[in-house]
Amino acid sequence: MKKMVQDIIIAPVITEASMDMMNQKKYVFKVMTSATKPEIANAVEVMFGVKVASVNTMMMKRKEKRVRYNYGYTAEWKKAIVTLTEDSKTIAFFDGMN
Repeated sequence: MKKMVQDIIIAPVITEASMDMMNQKKYVFKVMTSATKPEIANAVEVMFGVKVASVNTMMMKRKEKRVRYNYGYTAEWKKAIVTLTEDSKTIAFFDGMN
């Protein structure tokens, strides 16, 4: 199955740490677990019209959670930290959040 650009990037990750990284032109996304670094870089370049310098990925492991007497786990997901080149423009979606 061919991966579409829109399917690779699932959602932006909005946390205090990810907001602090935006000053260094680093953006954090939740991505498809089977996506590779070149696919993620291409998807960001096509969707947002920017130049990607590097991509770092990590698997976020499941964690045990409890609600009263019920135990369960959170979902396992993949996180990508995308660094843009110095001459690249910023991603407009994140500009209003600072």
